[in-house]
Amino acid sequence: MTEPVSTPVERKPAPYWNSYVAGIGLGLVLLASFVVMGRGLGASGAMTRMAVYGVHKVDASVRGGTEAESATLARHNAYGAQYVGGPGDPLDDFLVYMFVGVLVGGFVSGLAARRFAFGIIRGPRTTDRRRLVLALAGGIVSGIGARLARGCTSGQALTGGATLALGSWAFMMCVFAGGYALAYFLRKEWT
Repeated sequence: MTEPVSTPVERKPAPYWNSYVAGIGLGLVLLASFVVMGRGLGASGAMTRMAVYGVHKVDASVRGGTEAESATLARHNAYGAQYVGGPGDPLDDFLVYMFVGVLVGGFVSGLAARRFAFGIIRGPRTTDRRRLVLALAGGIVSGIGARLARGCTSGQALTGGATLALGSWAFMMCVFAGGYALAYFLRKEWT
């Protein structure tokens, strides 16, 4: 008697949320952030805090450890000192906790929806290397732009836009204009 062969059942990923429902959910999260924390959302502030903290700690360890923390580059730089110059821990901030929560939440929701996978998403007429180089370049330009604009799309567009800040609206118009201007040159990467 032969054993029956079992074939693995492939489960389909859960469908994406409707964009209107997701937008309303994001708006409610932003409202809750204002009500509970007294401030809006933003990711680049958390990244800046973590980067300055990392530079500060590495510089101190190279110079001799804890005793050298008062002489680090981050402490003597006007921009970095606003994060590591005070008595408190620079990572003990709402934005850092929110950033970590977004990473964990994204991972958990990807697992729950059966959409978690490692891979490089690209168009058929480009290479993995080119896609990664373009992603890195875009991330660097976006990060510099977020610091120059004093906020990323979360902080400027969502939080600033919700408070009707003129600078935030100007920022988002520039983001869309830049996206449309570069779309012509980069569309071959996706088609």
